[in-house]
Amino acid sequence: MNRKIKNVTVLGSGVMGSRIACHFANIGCSVLLLDIASEKMTDEDLQKGLDLRSSKVRNSTVNNNIQSVIKSNPEPLYHPSFVSQIKTGNFDDDLPLIKNSDWIIEAVLENLEVKKRLFERVEEFRSTDTLITSNTSGIPINSMIAGRSQGFKEHFCGVHFFNPPRYLPLMEIIPTQYTRQDIIDFLSDYGDLFLGKTPVLCKDTPAFIANRVGLFNMMAVFRLMQEMKLKISEIDLLTGTITGKTKSATFRTADVVGIDTMIKVASNIFNDCPDDESRELFQIPDFIKKLESNNWLGDKTGQGFYKKIKSPSGEKEILELNLDNFEYQTSSKAKFPSVTAAKPVEDLHERIKMLTYSHDRAGEFLKKLSFMIFKYVSFRIPEIADELYKLDDAVKAGFGWEIGPFETWDILGLDKTIPMMEELNLKPDTWVYELHRKGNKSFYKTVNGRKLYYDISSGEYKNIPGKDNFIILDDYRCTKPVWTNNGTILHDIGDGILNLEFRTKMNSIGSEVLEGISKSIEIAEKDFKGLVIGNDSQNFSAGANLAMMFMLANEQEYDDIDLAVRTFQNTTMRIRYSDIPVVAAPHGLALGGGCEICLHSDKIVAGAETYIGLVEVGVGIIPAGGGSKEMTLRASDNYKEGTIEFPELQNYFLSIAQAKVSTSAYKAFELGIFRKGKDEYVLNRNRILAEAKKAAIELSDLGYTRPAKRENIKVLGRSGLASMLVGAFSYFKANYISEHDKKIAEKLAYVMCGGDLTSPALVNEQYLLDLEREAFLSLITEKKTLERIQSILTTGKVLRN
Repeated sequence: MNRKIKNVTVLGSGVMGSRIACHFANIGCSVLLLDIASEKMTDEDLQKGLDLRSSKVRNSTVNNNIQSVIKSNPEPLYHPSFVSQIKTGNFDDDLPLIKNSDWIIEAVLENLEVKKRLFERVEEFRSTDTLITSNTSGIPINSMIAGRSQGFKEHFCGVHFFNPPRYLPLMEIIPTQYTRQDIIDFLSDYGDLFLGKTPVLCKDTPAFIANRVGLFNMMAVFRLMQEMKLKISEIDLLTGTITGKTKSATFRTADVVGIDTMIKVASNIFNDCPDDESRELFQIPDFIKKLESNNWLGDKTGQGFYKKIKSPSGEKEILELNLDNFEYQTSSKAKFPSVTAAKPVEDLHERIKMLTYSHDRAGEFLKKLSFMIFKYVSFRIPEIADELYKLDDAVKAGFGWEIGPFETWDILGLDKTIPMMEELNLKPDTWVYELHRKGNKSFYKTVNGRKLYYDISSGEYKNIPGKDNFIILDDYRCTKPVWTNNGTILHDIGDGILNLEFRTKMNSIGSEVLEGISKSIEIAEKDFKGLVIGNDSQNFSAGANLAMMFMLANEQEYDDIDLAVRTFQNTTMRIRYSDIPVVAAPHGLALGGGCEICLHSDKIVAGAETYIGLVEVGVGIIPAGGGSKEMTLRASDNYKEGTIEFPELQNYFLSIAQAKVSTSAYKAFELGIFRKGKDEYVLNRNRILAEAKKAAIELSDLGYTRPAKRENIKVLGRSGLASMLVGAFSYFKANYISEHDKKIAEKLAYVMCGGDLTSPALVNEQYLLDLEREAFLSLITEKKTLERIQSILTTGKVLRN
């Protein structure tokens, strides 16, 4: 049937329920958020003459909860205005309103009897075809539906979102024996297409998939830490970004999730999984019990494995718990020879191999941890899932791992790991030996650009369902690229479209990337229909190569700096004025030069979680890869006859001068970086490249022709410049900005007003490019600019000098 989701009810307004409500509001749904009716009045309520019958009083629980979540970090909404999509109420007065809902999501406290009583009331008011799901993280799904009607059971299943639901893409779907197949299929498709999720079909087993494997990983870390006498900071270094895990690593993650929550889930797995061969590992260690008895539960109590304090100088300081004496101390920087050697290695696969097979304590820890996880996941099939790719998908999407357990095993190699695991008494399950005896060397393999997984039941490699509409660049790397250099790879992604992938550190932009862009356009113009600039790494691009620019400026190589800036400008103008459509596909960070590449593309197809902006002012310079020019051009295009033009220009000026970065793709439209009616964003990051490719094909098929160069950009000259200079001076006198900030603002104002022109005029793009380049060159050699760049490179912090 043609099912649509327009109206959603969320039952329970705790942190999870409110954040789920916010994410449905993000995608345009009307949301009804309900919770218990309050029976308490505040002094403010009494002063206003309210009583317990007032809706404001009765809805105070839900209203306070949603307001608290909206103010929390990370932001749950793409834009603050989206809260208007959420209406609030209470179970006693407003439950009949659920009859209008297409999907009812239960997110009340984790108590089976509470959930069952609520579902009994839901059945009284729900429409016959309404979907009902539970967001439980571990209560058996089948236990919730006793006494419910057949129609209720057919439309019910578990749908477990991970916190925070806007940012973590995992959506575990746990059907019961009664759940209709078309309901399961619909939820999977809807989660992928509309919610931006990675749907993973799970069995109704304790903790489902992600928490079962993720928590085992955490408990294994605890065991090894004690055995090897490692410090918290050492563990978090080895289980963080260096090995493709999240920045919060192990112990910071535990603090965020809540140590009490971790204890509860681990205890449930220990109690509910008597046949788990690694069950004893889920017993709570003594140091965790002590944290619980001290009420040191992480962020919710202000301290856990870490504690934030203010130093005597007023600076924020993070202390680390010493587990030997249970006292907090200044966190020392963890160091291992293998980590020092591996840090410059950009390829994560190579880095993981290098670290795991190193001969220091870091290598010993990572080997043992990896082998423990490999053994564990091998025994979880078919208990928690029949297909191994589901375990990888769930852990990656739920815990933010870049590479899943079986994918990691492939990197380290079956031939090498199996004997080493046997030596440590960590033999995997028998099916792994069967796979290996057949001569297979991996759990996955790529055939004709398609990633296949080993299916245990048939003993054959099969296509991964649901991946047909994704473009995964990793699958193309086993084939010969169209062209490559040290910083880029050009792939043929089919249907006449090329994709240029940056391969530098943080995808920073230097001469090799600029060469790659120009060469890709040249190749595409000759033999292809279009070009996509995008990647599947964590970020699109962190901006220009500051280290190279710092070196040139320090050595006073002015001609080389001038050439570098000209090359950057020529490249962005090549993007703008090519004979084929160029589509940019940003996600994650798209800063500085990365933003300028997007600004000059024919179309942007971004991920919803794109954080984009021109941030050069923060390091003491202005955008000079066409960014200052482009924002001036866009302001000019927005001028309306008969209106005052300066406010429009000022908005674009402030976007650069204040180094504004969008906190979502939606907010990039507000900043004028994305163009309404032209650029777009998609919620599922896995679909970005496929949608960008589709956009490039559409532009080509519509008869794309090279745009005409702009000669009609209106600049305001002295009239605009005077106002901007007064504004910069006022900010300086009020101590909002430093003297160097004032100088940067004055240079930027000069560029965006077209220089010291006596009256408004029409100019071309090259005129503005020359102005921005001259301003950049005058700033890059300033002592204070060099101090800022050095601070960024050495500490990662912006220096306000």
